[in-house]
Amino acid sequence: MAALSAWFWSERFWLPHNVTWADLADPAPGLEYPKAGHLLAALPLALVIFSVRIFFERFIASFCAQSLHLQPGVGRRAQPNAVLEKVYTSITKSPDSRHLDGLSKQLDWDVRKIQRWFRHRRNQDKPSTHTKFCESMWRLTFYLCIFIYGFRFLLQSPWMWDTRHCWYGYPYQVLTPGLYHYYVIELAFYCSLMFSQFSDIKRKDFVIMFIHHLATVGLISFSYVNNMVRVGSLVMCVHDSSDFLLEAAKLANYAKYQRLCDFLFIVFSVAFFLTRLIIYPIWVLNSTMFESWDIVGPFPSWWVFNILLLVLQVLHIIWSYLISRIAVKAMLRGKVCNDVRSDIESSSEEDTPTEGLKTPAHSPKGENGENGTNGHCAASKAQAQHRNSW
Repeated sequence: MAALSAWFWSERFWLPHNVTWADLADPAPGLEYPKAGHLLAALPLALVIFSVRIFFERFIASFCAQSLHLQPGVGRRAQPNAVLEKVYTSITKSPDSRHLDGLSKQLDWDVRKIQRWFRHRRNQDKPSTHTKFCESMWRLTFYLCIFIYGFRFLLQSPWMWDTRHCWYGYPYQVLTPGLYHYYVIELAFYCSLMFSQFSDIKRKDFVIMFIHHLATVGLISFSYVNNMVRVGSLVMCVHDSSDFLLEAAKLANYAKYQRLCDFLFIVFSVAFFLTRLIIYPIWVLNSTMFESWDIVGPFPSWWVFNILLLVLQVLHIIWSYLISRIAVKAMLRGKVCNDVRSDIESSSEEDTPTEGLKTPAHSPKGENGENGTNGHCAASKAQAQHRNSW
């Protein structure tokens, strides 16, 4: 175990040439450099954030949703039937013609009646608009608060205005309380997402998003351990800048404020393109790749950090392309709303109509003339392509 620890914390990997961990001992009373042990504070804080979220969604967000006439629960429920319930939970949620014929003979029900039962039963498992509203309102609140905090902190930091200050004196850069709190809160939030994912709306991309959150936690921790926190704070601020706009657009969509949803989605798209395709590469990548090379020089963890940031830029380009496609299609239709259910907004099982006459693919109305469950703002579709993070 000691040999493994020594290998993992090798100074030749983590630190520039001729720098040791002993050199990064606290320089003076009341002053210190980032240490891996500091990150342990994020774990209990993540539990606190998770508890705050439960309280917020249950009392504050739920009250706001109900004031907008978004009631919890589902609409029409399937009538109790032990046979169909056993098939639904143990065999299939969308029976094919062979199962339908067998159930029709066993229950002496019309096939269309059985199809209708399964459709209602699937709808029971789908999250209500009320639930999705509460989740989005929590994310909007956190993203907006952490962005304001980080932006205000960076306004007072010299590296906000001259990124070369990220590397002057590196790695002997004292950790300030504001920077420490910014990092630990961000890390704790993404840890809390890993906890809450098991109680959130069940989505088809559960495993992918869990790996995503794990990678985000890893990258934040990585930059903290080798004291690249100054440039790391810039990366976090750039990514936080558009998160709350997407959530705001989704809230407007759930509340059926279509024009507001359209406007917020456009603002989100512009902010995303500016921050991810212009500010991030010109401001951040230029500093991590070229300014740091001139001032500090490369070393193993420097290469790893820059490769990860370049991979992130590739994802930005892919997300931007997908979001632009959504925006163009929306504008051609004259509105930002479409009827394509996103992976992010759907539950683990899609509600594929199995009756003879299917709902038109682009119809905004479902059965009985009510709003169909597939009507989502393009903001929801965009989030399927983009989870803002590192």
